[in-house]
Amino acid sequence: MRRKLAAGNWKMNGTGAALSELEKLAQTPATSQTDILICPPATLISRAADTLAGTAIALGGQDCHALESGAHTGDISAQMLADAGASMVILGHSERREDHGERDEDVRAKARAAIDGGLTAVICVGESLAEREAANTLDIIGGQLAGSIPDTATGENLVIAYEPIWAIGTGKVPTIAQIGEVHDFIRARLERRFGEGVGRSTRILYGGSVKPDNAAEIFSVPNVDGALVGGASLKAADFSAIIAALDAA
Repeated sequence: MRRKLAAGNWKMNGTGAALSELEKLAQTPATSQTDILICPPATLISRAADTLAGTAIALGGQDCHALESGAHTGDISAQMLADAGASMVILGHSERREDHGERDEDVRAKARAAIDGGLTAVICVGESLAEREAANTLDIIGGQLAGSIPDTATGENLVIAYEPIWAIGTGKVPTIAQIGEVHDFIRARLERRFGEGVGRSTRILYGGSVKPDNAAEIFSVPNVDGALVGGASLKAADFSAIIAALDAA
């Protein structure tokens, strides 16, 4: 049975003062079936690891380089993230794809490096509003899955996050039927490529304006194993409410 996962992506938010929110989050009652992940800015990972020492809350990075080391000013390798205390890393987020021109093959190379470095790769896929309106969503998602996931992926080192670009930070949320269609499609594609074992054990998260007031409905959808949460993960109270909704689903 797949364990649920509530993942918080802090994006480019947070200084040392934000660690107080992690202290509050650490007071959230432990759950038996839901994993909790926080992906703060890289500058905070080491200090966050100290703050969360002794808790079950995991830490992740928001990106990593495809190489282990080298002359790549400003970049961070998977090994560096692991050394700082991370166990997972978000890759292929739409903001990276758009802001930095990352292609599927770039995401695939980073995911391979992350897995080789001992991290779980959280690979993001999602369509734009124009692609949704043109009824191309499944074609886009299928292409991203094929191009972004390395052959070394397993249910232990891979998580997929479906984040429709038009829903991220906008307050807009796809219908339950739309979320279900994409998550079912992703599950089927994973099973077809990797077999039932990997396909059924890989967790698929939904991301895009997940909030305490809509979390329960989203988590009721089959094949939604959790959420990749943006803004609502910055405040312990909001994120804890989402975690509670996931644990109760």
